[in-house]
Amino acid sequence: MGLADWEIGEAASEQVRLGGNAISKQAQRFQLYALLILIDSLCICLGFIVSGLLRHSEVFGANGMHLASMVLPLFLLVALNGNAYGFQVLTNWRQGLGKALTAFAFAVAAVLFVAFYARSSLEFSRLVYGVGSISSAALLIVGRYAFNRAFVVKNRDELRDELVIFHNCQPIPMGNARVINAVDYGLTPNLRDPNMLDRLGNVVRGADFVLVCCQVQDRAAWSVLLKGTDVQAHVLAPEFDAVGANRLGRFHGYCVMQVASGPLDVRNRALKRTMDLVLTVPAIVLLSPLLVLVALCIKVESRGPILFRQQRMGRGNRLFSVLKFRSMYIGDCDEEGTQSVARGDCRITRVGRFIRATSIDELPQLFNVLHGDMSLVGPRPHALGSLAGAERFWEVDQRYWHRHSLKPGITGLAQIRGLRGATHDREDLVRRLQADLEYLNEWSLWRDITIIAATVRVLVHPNAF
Repeated sequence: MGLADWEIGEAASEQVRLGGNAISKQAQRFQLYALLILIDSLCICLGFIVSGLLRHSEVFGANGMHLASMVLPLFLLVALNGNAYGFQVLTNWRQGLGKALTAFAFAVAAVLFVAFYARSSLEFSRLVYGVGSISSAALLIVGRYAFNRAFVVKNRDELRDELVIFHNCQPIPMGNARVINAVDYGLTPNLRDPNMLDRLGNVVRGADFVLVCCQVQDRAAWSVLLKGTDVQAHVLAPEFDAVGANRLGRFHGYCVMQVASGPLDVRNRALKRTMDLVLTVPAIVLLSPLLVLVALCIKVESRGPILFRQQRMGRGNRLFSVLKFRSMYIGDCDEEGTQSVARGDCRITRVGRFIRATSIDELPQLFNVLHGDMSLVGPRPHALGSLAGAERFWEVDQRYWHRHSLKPGITGLAQIRGLRGATHDREDLVRRLQADLEYLNEWSLWRDITIIAATVRVLVHPNAF
């Protein structure tokens, strides 16, 4: 890359950083979801508390708040799992209300069923339970209607972030969508420029819908780039209007082809993130003595920083700094990652040889997980200069960029299959890529758990050196 190209790229990257919204529309929707959960919870509690006054003078007596405390957790569990707080709630409140009432009916029936078989139904009044159920359902309807009128009706068109990127084509009206010129942001369909991919990842970050208008000959390249961005992405295809290809999709009257979508929806991403935090925070606390001990050993043996930071490609093809314990002498650290570590490599310190063989050098990446750059399980992030033989990873197979539609992981399917260590030829990379793509296509929370469990037996591996 020449000096002029570098300056353009730096200016474009700065424009991307300064051009972001203070709060994304996804974040606004999450705030509305949280508010709606609070409203539903208050409606259910109020319904049972008021009904409890029929038999007891104490508002928070057994026939009031006690009943609500049994029904509410079940309701929230079923409602969240049934997408009663999804985007459709904001676009079609009746559909969301139907799912909420279904979840409430299930919770009421489940509590009654358990109470009957546990022979505890005599501990609370059937009258209170019946009136409370009806009152709560009525309040749910009122609460959801009021929520829709107060927070959704006036802002419905502003809750979805639509982005249109024009690249070497004539801009056309696209409703209220954000429109940018690819050239102004330094975006070109160049599969060999990680820095451009980082800019693209930051431009589309948080968007609910991305449409690229480009020349026919550039569509394939744009499609490859968009598949790794973890957004719902399309390319404009007006020529299909003539054949009436409505199944492809339409956007403000124009025919579009969907070329990418994130592998996980919002609910599954939330589940995966929750698992990361539940396991990572205790792990950091329990492993803190080991982390301190390793840090002291590194500092005593050789001069230089304890941690090694390296730019790697993360989710949405955005760059981040991965953390590792430094295992090489400071003058031999390979920030680009162009030279794979070999067995008996003289660049490795004595402490470094041990922590690499036992995978302890990877433990600081728990802080990457805590920060949100990484996940416990996912495709391993690679250094930008990594080579498979004499070729860059993305030169071996263009599908390489697809693996970045999820957060990179400390461990992954490829690692538990023994696919780690140096990539001496193309086949080494292809086997790992196939495992990563299999993981993306067949993701489940249970599979993440099994991969974490299976990682224990490959912490010490012949290819870890």
